Amino acid sequence: MARSMLLLACALVVLASSTFASAAVVEHSFQVKNLTIGRLCRQQTITAVNGSLPGPTIRVQEGDTLIVHVSNESPYNITIHWHGIFQIRSIWADGPNMITQCPIRPGNSYTYKFRIINQEGTLWWHAHISMLRATVHGAFIIRPKSGHKYPFPKPDKEVPIVLGEWWNDDIMDVANRGEITGVGPRISDAFTINGMPGDLYPCSENQTYKLKVEKGKTYLLRIINAALNNQLFFKIANHKFTVVAVDAGYTDPYVTDVVVIAPGQTTDVLLKADQPVGSYYMAARAYAAPPPTIVAFDNTTTRGIVVYDGASTANPIMPALPAYNDTPTAYTFYSNITGLSGGPQWVPCPRRVDERMFVTVGLGLEQCPANATCQGPFSQRLSASMNNHSFQAPTSLSILQAYFFNVGGVYEPNFPNQPPVEFDYTNTNVSNDMSLLFPPKTTSVKMLKFNSTVEMVLQNTALIAVESHPMHLHGYDFYVLAQGFGNYNASRDSKNFNLVNPQRRNTIAVPIGGWAVIRFRANNPGVWFMHCHFDVHLPWGLATTFIVENGPTPSTMLPPPPADLPQC
Repeated sequence: MARSMLLLACALVVLASSTFASAAVVEHSFQVKNLTIGRLCRQQTITAVNGSLPGPTIRVQEGDTLIVHVSNESPYNITIHWHGIFQIRSIWADGPNMITQCPIRPGNSYTYKFRIINQEGTLWWHAHISMLRATVHGAFIIRPKSGHKYPFPKPDKEVPIVLGEWWNDDIMDVANRGEITGVGPRISDAFTINGMPGDLYPCSENQTYKLKVEKGKTYLLRIINAALNNQLFFKIANHKFTVVAVDAGYTDPYVTDVVVIAPGQTTDVLLKADQPVGSYYMAARAYAAPPPTIVAFDNTTTRGIVVYDGASTANPIMPALPAYNDTPTAYTFYSNITGLSGGPQWVPCPRRVDERMFVTVGLGLEQCPANATCQGPFSQRLSASMNNHSFQAPTSLSILQAYFFNVGGVYEPNFPNQPPVEFDYTNTNVSNDMSLLFPPKTTSVKMLKFNSTVEMVLQNTALIAVESHPMHLHGYDFYVLAQGFGNYNASRDSKNFNLVNPQRRNTIAVPIGGWAVIRFRANNPGVWFMHCHFDVHLPWGLATTFIVENGPTPSTMLPPPPADLPQC
């Protein structure tokens, strides 16, 4: 018996040593400063990290600790959000401005430090202040720890594909002018693939991304939508994709010839180079809401070239892209994805629900200030809300600091579980109902008990415009149980919940004029932001905040803030 216990103890020591040895400390330095680059026939100054667009790709293994030293040499305040990272016991590193930290002022620095726990796949990082994430962003790749494999055939090469937007303008000037007019920033001048607009735009023939492939080999494309305000269709002529992950969650293999991806989302696909040797365009353009809508969109197309070894780049084949308003194609893609039940990092969907929420998301109006001219509907400013609460970030202290130090007057714990008024949410006849259009501005938060299971119905509305809203939750993945069009009907639609292998995401594109049901377990104490990932909608107030209370043990409680946390 004693010998058996000794062998067991030795085995545990070896296992612990092996686990420790496989983890590493990965360290980066980010210099955030102005960069002048040429795009679309002009030189433009942007804010960038380490002199590149996109910024540096972070590559880690599950279990690693990441340390990023951020030096702000730009003229703007900055924070960095590690989009999709759970931040277990490292909430102070999450990054949303005035939610978990005050900004890093020009001339100052801050070090983000956190561990990658129970995650692998493709995520990304980006600025979380105003519109700076247009150029301050990059890929974040988490590989399985040593000795662990992908749950699909190992690809011959892995390639980040970062889809973005470009403005022939100073992005902060664009944001400021949008604020003054009350209708938001003007649309972008181009889309980009890995920072390059492609040869359909003026002066861009030599700014076209090229992916070289060898016939017969397989490529893992890690696709990231870093655009500010557009969902995108993405295709490669004559090729099909096999979707194997979304938002760093493995999926059942799903074969498709088109990827649909909302701002903030990531999609991993296997691309087989199985076509005749030649060159083929990859292309992306907007998926946008059908009329009636007041929101314009960039209707241009970006493209790169997939070039087979031995072929030239002359006369590439162009894919047939879906129409801008091809909602059936978008819905088919989004709704057909299922999670890889039993795969790496899989956690079964909780069956018991402790907190049920029905949350309306959509646009509205704000009174135009005196002595100002506003260009929104009825000469007012555009606004947005969740359950008729239009979120307004605090200015004196972050919500996390206020919660941790028990400082009053910074936020109100009164975010409701239901909208204050029931109405025919997706009926366009309510679009201009003045009694529904003016949500109050508030710093409203929702308190959640530790380890409670939350189910949310996210219900789009037709107020002002019928749109799809990409909703992002910090600190968690959630299960997408169902989605559909029109008004959610619990007795009808709950019968279609997928509780066996639902897709797991951190960002859900709620269908245009429709709804989605998500579920998550609040087992990560802290202050977690939930907001629309259309950059234009966030400053209008389409957001709320969850405060998940401490658990019963030290390891389930909020840690104190780091000594160098930026001050307001």
